Amino acid sequence: MTVPATPDASTTADADAVPSPTDAPVEVAQNVADLYSAGITARKGAFTVEWVDRLREDIEAAFEEARSRPGGAVGRGPQRYYVEIHPEQLRGFVELVDHPWVRSVATAVLGPDYRIVELGFDVPLEGAVNQPWHRDFPIPENARTERRLTSLAFNVTAVDTDPDMGPFEIAPGTQWDDEPDFEHGMFPARRSYPRYEQLAVRKYPQRGDISARSALTIHRGTKNESAKARPVLVLGLDGPDAHNADRHDAAVSRQFWDGLPQRVRDHLDCPVVDELTPITQKHTIEGLVMGAP
Repeated sequence: MTVPATPDASTTADADAVPSPTDAPVEVAQNVADLYSAGITARKGAFTVEWVDRLREDIEAAFEEARSRPGGAVGRGPQRYYVEIHPEQLRGFVELVDHPWVRSVATAVLGPDYRIVELGFDVPLEGAVNQPWHRDFPIPENARTERRLTSLAFNVTAVDTDPDMGPFEIAPGTQWDDEPDFEHGMFPARRSYPRYEQLAVRKYPQRGDISARSALTIHRGTKNESAKARPVLVLGLDGPDAHNADRHDAAVSRQFWDGLPQRVRDHLDCPVVDELTPITQKHTIEGLVMGAP
């Protein structure tokens, strides 16, 4: 079974991306400071609404395909799904990963040899409930002992976020939390919930916005009380001493690889294959499958 091609997929520059000289310097000192203090930062209006609307079309097509086969989408609580995809399933992949702000933040935090290791999306549908507070993987030793970030997750909302759509909620400053009773190294004990709820900030990104966060910062998706889905793209980057690529299975076709700019190829950490096959999700996250009313 091959992966369906995205209509008009192309690795050329998107005419509707926000005009910006490809090599223009971007000042990100405050963004880096925010990542180390709050664990999250953002860039408003990084992309045009038109670019994001095409992103949503590609996500919807990939979501429909993934849910049509076993293992195509993994549950992260009732009515909440995660799907990992191949880069060429997004027409705007190059514009995303080669955006000056994305490159500048990644280089400043992770170093010039950062790697693109994950591309996927979360979709909370109507009826999604509050997730347990969690981080996306156990805290690595360098973060624990050196307080150094070695990976980042970039998020792009595919819709304008309203308060009733189950917005993302994060507890700033908790990326360094290191409690011995974190279940699976990811889920704090329920007795800690009042602290996270006191710290919690809900995010309401609009089409065109992009955020970057440490996936160690304690967060959760909240209850979707609307009739609308809230798809969010996830782009995962690793520094040289992180190993999150082991959790992911993205690949690119040789034709797609040959059309990528060298600067993108330098950072893309995935196999180059003759024929793409659909990804079977392999990282069901303990605890999120059941959700938390």
